[in-house]
Amino acid sequence: MAARQQSPSERGQLDLFRALPGDFAPRDAQDLMAYPFFSLAKSKRIAPIDFKAGDVTIRVEAVPDHGMATIWDADILIWAASQIVEARDAGLRTSRLMATSAYEILTFVGRGVSLRDYQRLKAALDRLQSTTVATSIRQPAEGRRHRFSWINEWQERTDRDGRPVGVELILPDWFYRAVLDDALVLTIDRAYFDLTGGLERWLYRVVRKHGGRQSFGWSFDFAHLHRKSGSLSPLKHFAYDLREIIRRQPLPGYRLAITQQAGGAETLTFVATDPTFFTPPRPRRKPSTRFGDKL
Repeated sequence: MAARQQSPSERGQLDLFRALPGDFAPRDAQDLMAYPFFSLAKSKRIAPIDFKAGDVTIRVEAVPDHGMATIWDADILIWAASQIVEARDAGLRTSRLMATSAYEILTFVGRGVSLRDYQRLKAALDRLQSTTVATSIRQPAEGRRHRFSWINEWQERTDRDGRPVGVELILPDWFYRAVLDDALVLTIDRAYFDLTGGLERWLYRVVRKHGGRQSFGWSFDFAHLHRKSGSLSPLKHFAYDLREIIRRQPLPGYRLAITQQAGGAETLTFVATDPTFFTPPRPRRKPSTRFGDKL
């Protein structure tokens, strides 16, 4: 009896994309900016994130060994999105299978390059790979869910002497396809990487997503922001931290303020301070067909 033919691995189905050198604009995926996909705490989080708003549902789950992927770990996805958009706009073929050096990722996202920074990068890759997401976002049928990890797999590359020379990683199709669509990616301020607090990093992404080109700004009430953040902090503590951020004004390109609603509820209002945001957006590109899957 003939042996059962093994199905090819995912890696074998993908072309390899080698990361581009250079210091280009960082891009973020809008879905990741608008919804609670990451832990905002530096301590290990095991408790899942459950979010529902209208027809959007999200559940993020972590494993005890690594904990949930954090908003600092998401810098790796910003690097990946930036690479894909830069390559696509240059007419180059992209792929979900990406090869780069740890140095390139670390320097792009404003980190150091010490041994400790390299170890932290590997821990971040582990959290991204072990964190699972189930969501209805961008699913064609009502009630349908897409389940994935932020990184399908990753591995260190070594030379003949066993010295590390880089990393390879495979992005999930859900993330990759969103990045290739211009309407689902936004350029962010490089100063974002200098923000040290999880809440202020999350807040910048929300503000950038919703207040980008509108001269009249945008607003959210505190309770809605609390639900939208996925934070484990009680609303009272969340509101205190939010007020402190508004007092400090750390978000690049935006001015924050508090307004009082009838009944005393607090609302965060924000407006872009960069006048270039008020120019009409460029025409949307036609969807790209340059995917990295071999036919």
